[in-house]
Amino acid sequence: MNVHSKGQVAGERAHEADHPTSLVAHFGPEQPLRLDCGVDLAPFQIAYQTYGTLNADKSNAILVCHALTMDQHIANVHPITGKPGGWLTLVGPGKPIDTDRYFVICSNVIGSCMGSTGPASTNAATGRLWGLDFPVITIPDMVRAQAMLIDRLGIDKLFSVVGGSMGGMQVLQWTVAYPHRVFSAMPIACATRHSAQNIAFHELGRQAVMADPDWAHGRYFENGLHPHRGLAVARMAAHITYLSDAALHRKFGRRMQDRELPTFSFDADFQVESYLRYQGSSFVERFDANSYLYLTRAMDYFDIAADHDGVLAAAFRGTQTRFCVVSFTSDWLFPTAESRAIVHALNAGGARVSFAEIETDKGHDAFLLDEPEFIDIAHAFLQSAATARGLGRGR
Repeated sequence: MNVHSKGQVAGERAHEADHPTSLVAHFGPEQPLRLDCGVDLAPFQIAYQTYGTLNADKSNAILVCHALTMDQHIANVHPITGKPGGWLTLVGPGKPIDTDRYFVICSNVIGSCMGSTGPASTNAATGRLWGLDFPVITIPDMVRAQAMLIDRLGIDKLFSVVGGSMGGMQVLQWTVAYPHRVFSAMPIACATRHSAQNIAFHELGRQAVMADPDWAHGRYFENGLHPHRGLAVARMAAHITYLSDAALHRKFGRRMQDRELPTFSFDADFQVESYLRYQGSSFVERFDANSYLYLTRAMDYFDIAADHDGVLAAAFRGTQTRFCVVSFTSDWLFPTAESRAIVHALNAGGARVSFAEIETDKGHDAFLLDEPEFIDIAHAFLQSAATARGLGRGR
């Protein structure tokens, strides 16, 4: 991370919420976003990044949907952390999502904190930050906002929609809500609804945030506070679910951190403790606590079958979208059984679908890591879809 004081980083984070270091699409009062909770959100904005060039007939656009704690900066230096993009294993020149061949779009989801309207943004009606006055949002709300952005860009049909985890949920929602606008789709390490266990983990994180006295009932910015302790604990708990027991053992085992003997204290004696504390402290530098509450809640509410009388196959019936569903053997957050349920529903709905279960011990986060088999499968699927779409080879 760049060398900044905590105050500077907090200022940068707050600035990005309203004035992002990326492209911005503004939607005025005449173009409200109708939310599932019954509220019309207006005005609002969507922050996004693009990579590559849109071809003449606008047929080469890929929408990448980011995961819970990621953002639109998937293939460029992050403006707050100064670190490389969040998905460089998959996105870039010559990579499966080839920016020399495709026009790649990634927007910050509604409710997040990197420039799209959310609880960290300023409410135009009051001049104050939204905080908990911001309406509760859902995955379908995020996708409706993305569709408005795609309309603004003049793109009728996306060549592909790709995403993992919460991003995978958005991919599935796109194919259900806008089946004629998605030529191909790759939902990765996700599910059509959140399990009770996942809801429980999210509630643990939310309660950690809200138990921090500095949360101040969601008004921490106005009080010059930041609930960094609660948000760090939430991140630590969540990060454990992104890994696997085998990965933790391989990385850390029971090795001590800079010492040979225990201190007989509550210091970070073990390397794994130090690692989790680092994950927590680095996360709070770039993410907003209220946004964490809103986005985890959106994932909890997601349930595609609920809108189709509980019949998942009915959601996909008659779709012409080409699918590649991907899971990882050691992912216990979204286990392979969840992906198989998607595949079975797609088959029952008559969809064209392929399925890959990647053997790895890297856990849920494998989709963000250098996993050669996954990268090869993503490349092959998009190449096959590009041939079917009539897209020529890139440079």
